[in-house]
Amino acid sequence: MGLQTKMNQRIKVYLTLILLLATTRIVAQQVTISNNLLYDAWLTPNLRVGLRLAPHWSMGVTGGYRPWPTDDHKSKKWKHLLVSPDVRYWTDSVNVHHFFGVNLIYSHYNVADIKFPFGLYKSVRDERRQGDLGALGVYYGYSWPLGRHWNIEALIGVAVGYTKYDRYECGECGTKIGNDKKWFAMPQAGLNIVFNLPGRPKKVAQPMEPVEPVIPAIVQPEPEVKTDYVEVVVDSVAADPLIRLCEEYPVLADISEYKSYDRSQVLRRDERALFVYFPMAKTDIQPGWRDNQKTLDQIVEATEKLLVLKDVKLSKIQIVGLASFDGAQAFNEKIAQGRADALKKYIQDRLHVSDDQFAVSYGGEDWADFRDQIEEAIAIGDSHAAELQQVVDIIDREPNLTRREQQIRKLRGGHTYQYIKEHFLSDQRNSGYLRVFYDNNSN
Repeated sequence: MGLQTKMNQRIKVYLTLILLLATTRIVAQQVTISNNLLYDAWLTPNLRVGLRLAPHWSMGVTGGYRPWPTDDHKSKKWKHLLVSPDVRYWTDSVNVHHFFGVNLIYSHYNVADIKFPFGLYKSVRDERRQGDLGALGVYYGYSWPLGRHWNIEALIGVAVGYTKYDRYECGECGTKIGNDKKWFAMPQAGLNIVFNLPGRPKKVAQPMEPVEPVIPAIVQPEPEVKTDYVEVVVDSVAADPLIRLCEEYPVLADISEYKSYDRSQVLRRDERALFVYFPMAKTDIQPGWRDNQKTLDQIVEATEKLLVLKDVKLSKIQIVGLASFDGAQAFNEKIAQGRADALKKYIQDRLHVSDDQFAVSYGGEDWADFRDQIEEAIAIGDSHAAELQQVVDIIDREPNLTRREQQIRKLRGGHTYQYIKEHFLSDQRNSGYLRVFYDNNSN
């Protein structure tokens, strides 16, 4: 059987695999089609079809076919067919950011008179080899979402395999000089352009806050001042530096308002509290993340000005560390603790505040705030309101937090969870509900 006939048969098998993957689209509900630009640079047309299996898992099949030179009389050739199924684990969610993969590789090849880079496969420079190989590979990659439908991903790895081949002298056909078999290792690399079907959910436009009408002030004529008597009125609010300070920094409050933290509290409803946010799974303070720098400056400035006031004592700085529910509960508890401790250290590095002046709580997974956000989204007519109502129902009926998360992840094959991640969960990743309480000794 000739090389071309063998390759044609293998192409049929490859197309059958692609068809089988495509027919499971309804089950997987997310398909990706990608092309390796590095493979293209070696003049090898290629395609990968991927399927989302679970919130963190996907699978796919890559195929590459280089039929030229079609003229067997040419000495230089790198004709081959490659098929490579793989499984990937995504640390964030499928097709977003970091991933790790395991792949199987099969190739039928006919190679001769080729100078590979970095001194690889030197023996094929002086003879023609025709055979089959199989390999097992591992790799790491990162995917950058470019929009609803497009990603760019890069990956690098290594594969170890076994090959059997016939050896021929270089030339038009070449005399067969033997056969051989051996183990080998080879690098893997990819720079892929990825198309997502049906695409990530559209972001819902946030409703505009109502703008209070501006009523022009009515200028009253100044009363006539009698020469024999002048009444002087002193604004007690303007004269009290503590009141002025609290108006400038709403985060400040009298110690009588202090309440110890309860996990059932919905913290976002207190508009006077400040929140410092974190990227996923991070505990280090990042001033450049969201509006953190502005918030951190406000915390330090308010506390610093409070400390210099007469007859006013800094009583408590209340900090609650929080985490979103995605991921293992024990890990999220640790993350919440690390975030609260990081904010405490940030303040102590800049101000003379003792440990006993802090009230630090580790709130763990912020389910109360999350439920509150979901209900608000339903109330304003979110486009996914029906799905979000299912989320609220799960929260209310399932007390076990691990099972609760698992049930939410399964809604609509993971699409509801993906929508939640993109629109809600980032607000739970914070060391939040920071309030500064004082004791006014002059009262």
